[in-house]
Amino acid sequence: MANAKYRPGRLFTFVMTALLLATALPVAAQDDPLTTLRAEREAAQARDAERLAGLVDDREALEAALEEARQTHAEAESRHAELESRRAELQASREALDDRQAEQGDDLTAVLDVLARHSGELRDALSESWLTVGGAELPPRLDEAEILRPTHLEGLADALIALTAETSRIRSFAAPVAANSGEIGSREVVRLGDLTAFSAGELLERGAEEGVLSTVARTPDEVARHLAAFQAGEGERIALDPTRGQVIDALAQSPTLWERFRQGGVVGYVVVGLGAAGLLVALLQYGYLLKVSVAMRRQLASLDRLRDDNPLGRVLLRFRALSDDPMPEALEARLDEAVLAELPRLERGQPLVKLLAAVAPLLGLLGTVTGMIVTFQAITVFGTGDPQLMAGGISQALVTTVLGLITAVPLLFAHTAMAGRSRRLAGVVEGQASAALAARLEQPRPEPAAKQRVQHAAAMA
Repeated sequence: MANAKYRPGRLFTFVMTALLLATALPVAAQDDPLTTLRAEREAAQARDAERLAGLVDDREALEAALEEARQTHAEAESRHAELESRRAELQASREALDDRQAEQGDDLTAVLDVLARHSGELRDALSESWLTVGGAELPPRLDEAEILRPTHLEGLADALIALTAETSRIRSFAAPVAANSGEIGSREVVRLGDLTAFSAGELLERGAEEGVLSTVARTPDEVARHLAAFQAGEGERIALDPTRGQVIDALAQSPTLWERFRQGGVVGYVVVGLGAAGLLVALLQYGYLLKVSVAMRRQLASLDRLRDDNPLGRVLLRFRALSDDPMPEALEARLDEAVLAELPRLERGQPLVKLLAAVAPLLGLLGTVTGMIVTFQAITVFGTGDPQLMAGGISQALVTTVLGLITAVPLLFAHTAMAGRSRRLAGVVEGQASAALAARLEQPRPEPAAKQRVQHAAAMA
């Protein structure tokens, strides 16, 4: 009776022992036999045996463990049922998508492939755009996604919309800018959509370093003035280049007046120096002629009061100082001598200016020949592959010719003006001298005293 009474308990104990062993075996099976030591396995078995012995002795603990195992099994069954239901739903969705793709054929796949490829090309093209500087981010690359999902397409569309909106906005932000000297500092940068960016009146470009902008080699003066006024809020006009920088680059590469002058070389310096000397002489002499003209105009207004501060006054003073009884020929000769003495002052500097006006084009031609020699030497050494190697000689050839002509033309005008005014002044002096000589000759000459005495004696007899 005693054995029959406790037989169900022993059966229950054996069942629980089997369950515990069954739960312990997978754990042991999961261990890597290559890295698990034998001592650890024996220790685990000893702990399991000790736990089993404790459960056998404690019936309540055993029943609690069994109940816990049943709950865990029920939860696992429920989770398994949910996963099976989810798998069935996904399978049905996949079959529906497969059927839809089968209906559409290969068109959708081709479109997605093209979209993924062009998204990468679009990102590469926009990487050099001003829109990503202080504005929106670049669109994602769809070709890097393992599985193309709707969220990827939505992200691409949102990025493109944001970049499109940035094209109509003016942004002002602080960014590191590298000056032409190489110094990098933080500046306030103004970006105009995707057209251009500038700071402190200087146009900017993408720098070699990521996130660092750099100033262009040279910003045209007029463009820089408009940009600085716009950034300071003092102007509403701004310079934009619709060719995306080609016109600005061309203007920036055009040399200034000083750079153009330096391209003429030594011959250019000589031409300009001689031209400056000739113009200085012409200006000084023309100023002297203007002063003489004013003095002669004042002298003509009062011929009864002769002055020695003008050629006409000096000639008339010398003429009046002559003897009252010379021969007419002698009077005319003395008068011509006085007029000729005044002509060198009136014609001073004219030969030099005329000479420089004639020499300047010849010197320009000399510079042209010298520049062509330099060009041909560059062609002989380097060939015609690189035009920049010949630019120096060609520039010298053209610039010296231009400098020679520019120097000769003003000198010719100056010489003509000087010669004309000096001729007018000399004509006035000669005319007044001739009038004075004619007035002297028209006066009756008194007879000699001896002749008068003879005639008086004859009359008395």
